[in-house]
Parts: sequence; C-alpha cells; structure tokens
Amino acid sequence: MEDHHLHNNSSPLLPVSFLERAALVYGDKVSIVYGTVSFTWRETHQRCLRLASGLTQLGISSGDTVAAMAPNIPALYDLHFAVPMAGAVLSALNTKLDAASLAVILEKLEAKFMFIDYEYVDVIVKALEIMSQNMTKHPFFVLIEEHDQGPDLVSVGGNKIKYDDLIAMGESDFEIVKPKDEGDPISVNFTSGSTGEPKGVLYSHKAAYLKSLASVRLYDMGVAPVFLWTVDMFRCNGWCCTWTMAAVGGTNICLRNVSAKVIFDSIVLHNVTHLCGGPAILNLIADASLTVPFKVRLIVAGVLPMSRVMKVEGLGYTVSHAYGMTEVLGPAIVKPWRSTNEHKKDNIVVENVDVKEPETMASVRHDGKTIGEIMFKGNTLMLGYLKDPKATQEAFKDGWYRTKDLGVIHPNGVIQLKDRAKDIIFTGGEIISTLEVEAVLLSHPKVSEAAVVGKRDDYSKETPCAYVKLKEEYYYGAMSCQEILEFCEERLPDFMVPRTVVFGELPVNSTGKSIHSLKTDPPPFLLSVSGAQAFSDR
Repeated sequence: MEDHHLHNNSSPLLPVSFLERAALVYGDKVSIVYGTVSFTWRETHQRCLRLASGLTQLGISSGDTVAAMAPNIPALYDLHFAVPMAGAVLSALNTKLDAASLAVILEKLEAKFMFIDYEYVDVIVKALEIMSQNMTKHPFFVLIEEHDQGPDLVSVGGNKIKYDDLIAMGESDFEIVKPKDEGDPISVNFTSGSTGEPKGVLYSHKAAYLKSLASVRLYDMGVAPVFLWTVDMFRCNGWCCTWTMAAVGGTNICLRNVSAKVIFDSIVLHNVTHLCGGPAILNLIADASLTVPFKVRLIVAGVLPMSRVMKVEGLGYTVSHAYGMTEVLGPAIVKPWRSTNEHKKDNIVVENVDVKEPETMASVRHDGKTIGEIMFKGNTLMLGYLKDPKATQEAFKDGWYRTKDLGVIHPNGVIQLKDRAKDIIFTGGEIISTLEVEAVLLSHPKVSEAAVVGKRDDYSKETPCAYVKLKEEYYYGAMSCQEILEFCEERLPDFMVPRTVVFGELPVNSTGKSIHSLKTDPPPFLLSVSGAQAFSDR
C-alpha cells in the first residue's frame, strides 16, 4: 500500500554505534582491563574520539587504510573504533609474520598510517627495507609505547608520532565521519586464501555489525560477560568480538602474552566468563591441569582431540567447537562439544549454509556419507578480496561463497566438516580426512602440534605424511616414529595410518598458518636427535 506519510526511520548498521551506546548505557562500567590499567566505557569512547580526531588533524581521509602491528592491548582495541570513526579502514596485521611476508602485505595495503607496538619496530623496519625499492612514500608512523619502553622510530623514516601524544592532540567533541554506505569497508584481514598467498579480505560495516550481534548468541554471552583476549585481534578482528563486547557492555581483559598461568590467574582475578582461540589454547589449559572455580566458556576453532576436550571440561570449562574462516568473518557455526550434533546451524544472521555438489550446485543427500563443498550465503560474508576481482568472482561463483571445505549432511540436517578440498588424501581407492588423523595425533600426550599432508606415492597416488611437533618438555630423541605409528594403528583404520612421520616445526605459509596439504614430497632432509632419526617411512 502506498502511503506518502510514512517516514523512513532506518539508520545504517555501523559497529561504531555500539561504542556510542555503551558510553551512554554502560558509561561507568569497566570496559578494558590491562594489568593495573583500566578504563570505563565512557573513557574508551572519549579515547577513540580523540584518536579519530588526531588522525583527521594529521590528514587522514575517508577510505584511507590504517595498518596496526600490535598484540592484544588496549590500543589495538581502541583502533577498532577510532579508525572507522575517522572514516578509514583498519588492517590489524599478524604479529607472527616475518619481515618478507609483511613486506608483501604492506605493499598491497598502501596504508596511509601505521601503528606499531614497540615490540615490533625491528621487524617493521626490516619489512620497509625490503620494500624500499618499490615504496614511493612511507606511511605516517604511530609508536605504541608501554611504561616508556620501546625504541625510537628514527630508523623507519618519514613522519611519526607517539600514540599517547596522538590522543592528547585530539578533540573529545570530534564529529564521527560516517561511511557513505553501510556496505563500505570497515576492515581488511589477511588470510592465505585458497592459493596459499596472502589475500586481503574486506569486511563491510554492515557485515561486521550483524556478525557482532550474532556472536552474542553464538557464544552465549549472556549478561555482563568478561572476555579474556586469548584469540588474536588480528584474526577476523578478534572473531568480531572487539565490536561484540561494546554491544553488550562487557569487560575486555587484554593480554600482551598468553600462557597457562596468565589464563588461569586472569580467570580467577577478573571472573572471566569467555575465552576463544585455536587448539593451542585447549592444549595450554589441558597441560596446566588447573581447575577453575566456576564455569568458563571456551570456544575453540580447529581440530579438537576428544581426550583433550574431556580433560579441559573436567577442569571447569564448557567447550564449544567453532567452524568458519576469514571470509565469513570468523566462526559462522558453533556447537557445544557435548551436543549430539556434529555442527549446529545456529547463526541467526546467516541466510543459508549448505553442502553442495560444486559443479551442479545440487545439495548433497542427507545421508552423512555423500561429500560435497560447504557453501554460505548471507549478509555476514566478506565484500571480496583486496585488489583481486578475479579471486572474488571465483569465491562467489553462482551466488554462494565457496569455502573449498568438504563436508556431509546428516539425516537430521546437521553439517559435518570432513576436510579442506585441497587437503583430502586419495590413497588406494580410499579417501582420508587429514582432520581425523590430526585429531588422533593431537590426542597423544607428548604432541603439541600436528599437520597431515599428502605425499606422492607411485603405487597409491598419495599416502598420509604426519608432521609432528612435540611439547617443549620432550626432546625429539625421547620419541620414536614407531611410537607415533603404533599410537595411530590402535585408533585408526590401516589405510589412514601415516606412512611417514617428520618431527620438528610445522611448515607454515606466508600468513603463519600451518600448511595442511603441501601435495608434494616432504622436505628432502633428515633430522637426527640423540641418535634417533626424526624422519621415517613405514
């Protein structure tokens, strides 16, 4: 019905609005705790306004990119609001990258400003040296110090200022620069993508807003959550929890370094309700064997060995398993570990998730056996890849985001992840899920990390090869390849047992992720430790 008296009362969906509301509704409530330092939501709002104002005074323009290299400290949290307040796009960089990888990413970003924590000045300087031949202009550098620690930025050249000085020069009555459209970019996160090379994944304001709200339900945030920052903020903007915590007026416990003791002490001291991360967090907690005095929700993305989960739940945690990737803004499907479902489709802002035959786009049979590609459709997907329209078009072929992950659908409609399409191993007519083999390897009490890849084989086409990293307390001579093989033989069908074992650091790609399928022969070297050969074929 046409009615000219109706009024359009809509507002753009902007994550920055969460902070504006938090300052009003939760103004006196603690927003951030970092060691002995704490801020209220009103103070955080003021700091972010001043930062945005300072950046504007220094010449930032709408659409400019701001890079940040810092751990999970208050400054990086503030930048998730201050940068979009100034109309710019934030890119939080992986702090685990080497100079060569950073140089590749920085050349793609062409950041106008760059915030650098004092711990990472040296690696940034080396990256800039690598880039010097191609670099026409340095970004404006902002040094984040702590207790007056940190080298000067003299060596990086160009304009520079200290973080606290930038806040001091800003105005608290700064008028936020809103994007022209809620579909404009708010951040760019780098991932290895499907090719192993770093891709910049663009998030829109709208997608980040909706995913942040969805996370309240995904992680059972409840009332007044206290979030311990064990997941890196450079990973999908901290799984979008940076913005979620402002939406619910929770408390952020920031950490420069993560260890089992830090996690336990923080939980007890601050009454932490939630923490997230990869399997490494699960292993840290399990190995420490410290029982928390109240239930704490732990959301883990990745391969979860059942024995480790059971131990952690016995220590007082409630474990949930998350599935997602950078392109879908982090975890998109989360299920409680004790749920009978393999994966629970409970993300209320995802329009659809399905397992399809990639050529015909037909949904696979709901029999728990027919394998297809997991695909997503909805408002919480990336805008696309930075400066890569071809890869973007391929990722969204036929209107669905193609994850390149293989899965099945059970009769009850539940999706179960099997493996990455490029990681799955074909051997002797059988299909091997590397994730299932890795889960068994990670359940070994001496194993810290594991990756299973396909090794070429003239007879079987491919055979499983296991890369195994031991926990720090075990030296490599203390464990034989035979011990690993026998452990797997007791828990896996014969065709899934690794034929090759390599001890040492896991191979990683340019964004610091373990490579789970080299699809090539393992490195042509043998490691010998205390007379024990650390590389062996069955």
